[in-house]
Amino acid sequence: MQNKTVNTIRVLSADMVQQANSGHPGAPMGMAPIAHALWMKHAVHDAKNPGWPNRDRMVLSNGHASAMLYSVLHLCGYGYSMEDLKNFRQLNSITPGHPDRHVDRGVEVTTGPLGQGIANAVGMAIAETMLAEKFNRPGFPIVNHRTYAICGDGCLMEGISGEASSLAGTLKLSKLTVLYDDNEISIEGSTDLAFREDVGKRYEAYGWQVIRVADGNDTDQVLSALQHAETNDKPTLIICPTIIAYGSQAKQGTASAHGEPLGKENLSALKEAFSMPDTSFIVSDDVYKYVDGFMGEKHEAFLQWQDMFSQYAKQHPELAEEWNAWNNSDLTTDQLASNQELWQFSESASATRSDSGVMINRLAKIVPNLIGGSADLAPSNKTVITDGGWYSADNRSGRNIHFGVREHAMGAICNGIAAHGGLRVFCGTFLVFSDYMKNAIRLSALMKLPVTYVLTHDSIGVGEDGETHQPIEHLTALRSIPELLVYRPADGHETAAVWIAALTSGFPTCIALTRQNVPNYNETSAEALKGAYIIHDEEQPDLLLMASGSELQCVVDAQKTLEEQGVKAKVVSVPSMEMFLRQTEAYQHQVLNPAVRKRISIEAASTMPWYRFTGLEGIAIGIDHFGASAPADELFKLYWINAEEVVRRTLEILR
Repeated sequence: MQNKTVNTIRVLSADMVQQANSGHPGAPMGMAPIAHALWMKHAVHDAKNPGWPNRDRMVLSNGHASAMLYSVLHLCGYGYSMEDLKNFRQLNSITPGHPDRHVDRGVEVTTGPLGQGIANAVGMAIAETMLAEKFNRPGFPIVNHRTYAICGDGCLMEGISGEASSLAGTLKLSKLTVLYDDNEISIEGSTDLAFREDVGKRYEAYGWQVIRVADGNDTDQVLSALQHAETNDKPTLIICPTIIAYGSQAKQGTASAHGEPLGKENLSALKEAFSMPDTSFIVSDDVYKYVDGFMGEKHEAFLQWQDMFSQYAKQHPELAEEWNAWNNSDLTTDQLASNQELWQFSESASATRSDSGVMINRLAKIVPNLIGGSADLAPSNKTVITDGGWYSADNRSGRNIHFGVREHAMGAICNGIAAHGGLRVFCGTFLVFSDYMKNAIRLSALMKLPVTYVLTHDSIGVGEDGETHQPIEHLTALRSIPELLVYRPADGHETAAVWIAALTSGFPTCIALTRQNVPNYNETSAEALKGAYIIHDEEQPDLLLMASGSELQCVVDAQKTLEEQGVKAKVVSVPSMEMFLRQTEAYQHQVLNPAVRKRISIEAASTMPWYRFTGLEGIAIGIDHFGASAPADELFKLYWINAEEVVRRTLEILR
């Protein structure tokens, strides 16, 4: 029955790819024994309660093998019908070409970009240790699960996997296991073309336990390795030599099996070799019954945990109440916005990165499951939770994480922490280095994971570090990502609003913050939560002046000068274009009067996004070239990012 079940996974996967005439049959066919050993025999999960907090987390990092995942989840009873498998890669199906996060259907994270899944798994393993330290009590291990990731050669070629795995070894994440499908084939041919290192030795150097399975096609050997992985105090890499497209005499072991259907004749030959009927999408009743036996045992594990938690709640009612609060995202905007302490800032000038640091610590007292860290830049990013302790292999209760200089892995690890549940997470680096984790940020948006990205040193205000450290196009790039909120606050009040939005919107948020001091205004307010609002109004304005962040002072000062010259200028702060565009059309027209065609925006960055608001008769002042190494004040003057330029251009367009 074991062999029959494994071959059923192989054939179902190949049928799906053939039906779609698109996809990747080779990896699913080679990995089927690994999938059977993990999902059906070893891991603890429950198809009847897919969101069970203490389930083992299982991530398919090489997401192109999604046909295998859907086949396994179908057999395990996760709500994938045979019709769903037949609609693989089709419009509006629940079986897309690469897995999309849907916990209720057994998909923990969205994967596709290789290596992301491994880093997500590291984040999940971190979250498990943090929650276990907080909630477990003698006799009540309510947080006691493992994290698994399946990956291929491509995942291990991508640098993000090395970044994340290095950190996992340092942190001794002993409940993390990665199964490596070592089939030695990539799209262009043998992996020897570009990938000849000893992966096992590399992972041993990272501080991992490495288990080498003699034959990855042997389910029992894989199962034994999974069991052995639980006896070590290190994360584990299980190397499983497999044959891509195993069972297809025409295709197995070839690069062509990676990303194209087997073909009808080859598929028929495969079924004949496995003594299966030459009919598509068929699963015998004895296979369903066989798998149901395993799933029944896993459901019993859930019921036992449920009973244990009931007893836990009686003996530790306060902890049980906290557990429920931590695992429910019921924090509201009104709840935080009504807290007046969050809005208190000095009238003296300050850098918004410092204001953000103040907010992190104020919120840390209100939101006990707020955690975060930085890519070795915490003192500059102001991302330290004071007295929060530092998370490490020896201190699982720390709320601050040392990610090291690993921006890409940091973003993906935070996605894993957020996907795990129970914690609210932020991470920090310089805005210019957001490029390094752009893919992770994009996946935050795809999965709607509310990770907060603290991105400081947001303009040429970086100054002497020069053009390599001065972001120009980065705000534009981030603003172009759907379902991502990008905020560039002007002062302390707006920074407070940004953080409130980040913790309550349900969307991932990027916060761009200044290095240099900027004024704090009496006019700024909680209205910043709407993305844009009026700072100075005029009943019949001659023009509109718009700005974000540090350039708000340019339009505020320009308005006063223009008023002396008889020009009526309405001033609008635009900390978040995305949030503003989510407001009603009536509100948008109230802020940006449609009848006023003369408009000027100013921002120390690429001008591209502003044309949506300035229109054909407006002007966008910005920087469409790289910066230079010089003191910040000199650069703002050199590039005409100042009130004088706003006044000059205003008079120009009014003429």
